Amino acid sequence: MDPAVTQSRVFLFLQGPHGPFFHALAGTLRAAGQRALKIGFNGGDQLFWPNRASYTAFDGPAATWRDFLGVYLDTHKVTDLVIYGDSRDIHTTAREEALLRGITLHYFEEGYLRPYWITYERGGVNGHSRLMQMSVSQMERALGGRMDPQAEAPAEWGALWQHVVLGAVYHAAVMLWAWRYREYRPHRAISVLREWGLYLRRLVRMPWHGIQRRVASARLSRSGAPYHLVLLQLAHDAAVKDHSPFADQDSFVRLCCNSFADAGLTHHRLVFKVHPLEDDRESVARLIRRSARARGLQNRVHIIRGGKLAPLLNRARSAVTINSTAGQQALWRGLPLRIFGQAVYAKAGFTSQQSLTAFFQNPDPPDRERYHLFRAFLLRTSQLTGGYYTRTGRAQVLRKITDVMLAQLDPYERVFTKRLQPRRSCGWFTHVPIERLPKADLCSLYCAQQ
Repeated sequence: MDPAVTQSRVFLFLQGPHGPFFHALAGTLRAAGQRALKIGFNGGDQLFWPNRASYTAFDGPAATWRDFLGVYLDTHKVTDLVIYGDSRDIHTTAREEALLRGITLHYFEEGYLRPYWITYERGGVNGHSRLMQMSVSQMERALGGRMDPQAEAPAEWGALWQHVVLGAVYHAAVMLWAWRYREYRPHRAISVLREWGLYLRRLVRMPWHGIQRRVASARLSRSGAPYHLVLLQLAHDAAVKDHSPFADQDSFVRLCCNSFADAGLTHHRLVFKVHPLEDDRESVARLIRRSARARGLQNRVHIIRGGKLAPLLNRARSAVTINSTAGQQALWRGLPLRIFGQAVYAKAGFTSQQSLTAFFQNPDPPDRERYHLFRAFLLRTSQLTGGYYTRTGRAQVLRKITDVMLAQLDPYERVFTKRLQPRRSCGWFTHVPIERLPKADLCSLYCAQQ
């Protein structure tokens, strides 16, 4: 048995996805003989962590967070830190303090292969993921030429209404317990009251948006015109704010409209696919219509809110995005893709490097075979079947994730180590057995040999 499983460890949870996933995960860790603790920052964190004995509230000013956390980590002898996303200020500080103490960092994120997978990595996610430094050739050699059968790209984003409901409940709890957490400041720019109102409005408007979507889809289908698909993201998402060159959504929309107009394809259409969780804190439709009018594209631009992505991709000529995970569904279909931000799938031969105008005119196709190798590597390592927002989705993740977290090697290290094992020694480390190498060096050591 892996020695990491037999030793009792102390897992500290910070902020997680809206809902009970982190608390349920803590329960599986306790069942495996580990301790699980939680620091909460607001009423939403408190609501979804009903185990009061393991819960500690941080209600001080942000300037005191580092000192508070340092004392907590030392007092409770924390060995592992569990975080959702890695870009919030409180999580960035926690990462720094954890690294100083040799604490293992466990990161969760929405799936790189949405919607029926979640992402688990150690050390960082998205633009901070170790995938950013791995080449597809290294991944191919790590797989040893063996590719498991790959699931089709799903047609739907996933449990949308459950996600919206849990978000509304979370922010309602933040407001109800505001007296308890007077110093709490959300990591997003708008107030908690405003965010709660947006979640509630999004929930109420879902039927109307469904009607709009069907009308817009029918109009596009009747046109019979070739079209290019723009995959919009949430402007406040960390992938856009921290890993892209755009300061706001408007800049990206204007670039798409201007480049499409300059391409001169008067018989083509430009379709903006709005993110299914878009709450219109700044009206995306208004931004698109304004940019379209400025270039005389009113009759050639379509706006489709949410809904199934697969039918749109299946008929599109190309796809454009900042760095949305939906871009991988385009690559899975062999569809030309142009991106502008950092993304784990931004590998040589996958995404076009053309100017956007040239891309619309004659897009470079991706190397579909190499993308399938990349996807196989993700499915073998960081992607776990399931989701955060439904009971069934959580159960799927929890069946596997505890053993993965307790393992000495993370999913990437495990795959690379299997390829190292037959040699029992590596390059200039010929005198050091594999088992005694620092586990953080295994991926880089394997890649350095290739």
